[in-house]
Amino acid sequence: MHNGALDENVDFLRRKRPVMPHTLWVIKTTLPKSWLEAEVGSFAQSLLESGAACIHHHLITSTYTWEDKIQSEQEWAVEIKVSKANKNEVLEKLENTHPYDVPQIIVQECVSSDSYGEWVDSQ
Repeated sequence: MHNGALDENVDFLRRKRPVMPHTLWVIKTTLPKSWLEAEVGSFAQSLLESGAACIHHHLITSTYTWEDKIQSEQEWAVEIKVSKANKNEVLEKLENTHPYDVPQIIVQECVSSDSYGEWVDSQ
């Protein structure tokens, strides 16, 4: 069965893709599950005060090798959105206050919608 209205909507979306000209940075890290959500929130607030625009956090399960043993435990996943102008200050704060001996700190350059990128840049 062929749905003409659906085909028209798909065609419209293909032609009207949003322009994605803004560059921003996404920093990913993890924190111990032993931290209460309020502690994670306080950590996030300190990063916001250092220039981060937005921070998401949620519980995950990580599996990894540590000291020659396979480990699997819950942690807080933290994703930080930041402008190029504020990236180094946020990274410095993260590195200086992170509780792990060997923290996971992954930095990715990303493109975003124009309006979101402008908002990130304004923070």
